Amino acid sequence: MRRIETLEHVGEDLDALVAADPRLVPVHAAAGEIPLRLVPPGFASLAGIITSQQVSRASADAIFARFLALVDPLTPETLLAAPETVFREAGQSRAKQRTLLALAQACVEGRIRLDAMREHPAEQAIADLTAVPGIGPWTAEVYLMFCAGHPDIFPAHDVALQTAVGDALAIAPRPSAKALAKVAEAWSPHRSVAARLFWAYYAVIRRRDALPLG
Repeated sequence: MRRIETLEHVGEDLDALVAADPRLVPVHAAAGEIPLRLVPPGFASLAGIITSQQVSRASADAIFARFLALVDPLTPETLLAAPETVFREAGQSRAKQRTLLALAQACVEGRIRLDAMREHPAEQAIADLTAVPGIGPWTAEVYLMFCAGHPDIFPAHDVALQTAVGDALAIAPRPSAKALAKVAEAWSPHRSVAARLFWAYYAVIRRRDALPLG
C-alpha cells in the first residue's frame, strides 16, 4: 500500500486532486503550503490524539506536555504502573483517563498492535481501534493518517473539516459528518491529502490551526 510519508507524496496527491476536481483550485491557492505533520506510530502518538479529542489544540498541547513530563517514557507499561494522580495533575478528564488505560491494557495484552496499523487495510484498522472503549472513528482516522500514513482517510466528524468544506464549496449550513463523507468520496483515493488541504484552508479562513497534531 502506498503511504503518505513525505511532502513529495503530499504534492503528488494535491496535483491529482486539483486535476480531478477543479473546485479545489481556489482552495489550494488560498490554503498555501500543505503540511505533512507525520509522527511516529505507537502508543504515545495515539495518546496525544486521544488528548486532543474535543478540546482546542492549545489546550491539548498543554495537557499532553504535562502528561509526558509525569509519565516518562509514555508506554503502555509505564502508564498502567503510574499512580492515578498523574491524570488529574496533567489535566486529563476522567473519560480520557478511562480511554488511555483501556488502550494501554489492550496493547499490553496484544489485542492492539499499533505499529502494525501501517500494514492493515483502513477498514480493519479502524474497526480494531474503535473496539477500544473511548476511541471513536475520528481518533482512529487521525491516527491512521498522521501516524500510519494511510492515503485515503477523511475524518468527516471533524468540525473544522466540515466548516472548511462548507465554506469552500458553498454548502450551508455546514455539512454533517454523513454528508461530508459523501462529498469526500469524490476525492478518493487521495482523501488524506484532501483533508490536509481543507485543514490548511480552515487555518486561513479562521486564522486558527485546527490540525489534530502539532
